[in-house]
Amino acid sequence: MPSHSSWSDGLFLKVINVIVYFLFLGSNVYTVAGPTDIYYTGKDTYVTPAPWAFLIWSLIHLLLLGTIIYQFFDGGKQVVIDGISWRLPLLAVLNAIYVNVWARHYYVVAFVFALLVSSTVTHIYYVVKKYHEPQSVADEIFVHLPFSLYHGWTTVLVILTAFEAFGNNAAVQPAGVWTKVFAFLALFVHSVRHLRFASANLVPSSFFLEATAATYAFSSSEGDLPASIAIAWSLWAIFARQRHPAFIHWSALAFAILSLVWVVKAALGVGLKLHRGGRVISLDEERAPLIGS
Repeated sequence: MPSHSSWSDGLFLKVINVIVYFLFLGSNVYTVAGPTDIYYTGKDTYVTPAPWAFLIWSLIHLLLLGTIIYQFFDGGKQVVIDGISWRLPLLAVLNAIYVNVWARHYYVVAFVFALLVSSTVTHIYYVVKKYHEPQSVADEIFVHLPFSLYHGWTTVLVILTAFEAFGNNAAVQPAGVWTKVFAFLALFVHSVRHLRFASANLVPSSFFLEATAATYAFSSSEGDLPASIAIAWSLWAIFARQRHPAFIHWSALAFAILSLVWVVKAALGVGLKLHRGGRVISLDEERAPLIGS
């Protein structure tokens, strides 16, 4: 039997969630509307995506606004307040810090916070998928969808910030052999991580981007379509931005095309599950791609 809670139950945490949501939103708005154009004046690496890749933040913000509103309803309260609990404000605070230090070009510090953000999103992702199967369309759209998308996107941020913290500046330093190798491996894992988590454990941790896309596609019978799309989106943006050297440019294209295979696989899985009358987004415990944990 579903519980019937009042909108005021857990009110303190609900208010905190509202406050930190606007803190989180404001930190990202600053990077876009601030005095410097961070997407053009920051450090240019050999995996830096085109600026339009960061438009995905707008979709995440919009979906999380729905999450904040949904927490005042009974179904949302059970997942957001009782399930996710204080992890959501923790995520918002960590993300706000990450965005601000990244915008100020403190890339080593930003990398540390990118890992913390990724770990927190991973924990929320796991809790939501494992213990809170969607019971309604609202659960799908305002809880499962935003955190699937967020989880995929933070994988991109970890890789990008790592290259900004420790890699060459593409504007002034030519890509050496090792730079090309690490960029290739990053793109590879970015795309292939759509494979089952059990299989991904056999892949060295340096293979991070192509492998992420594959893991999401096989994370359950229907895959994780939103996270797969986030990865594919970033790979196409990297291809669009990286013109030289040609090796990285064409490698990004190859992996971007491959990532679309995982997106199609996940989309077909979603379609089949909807045809059977099941819910869209789910996750098996054994297959959870615990990136950042």
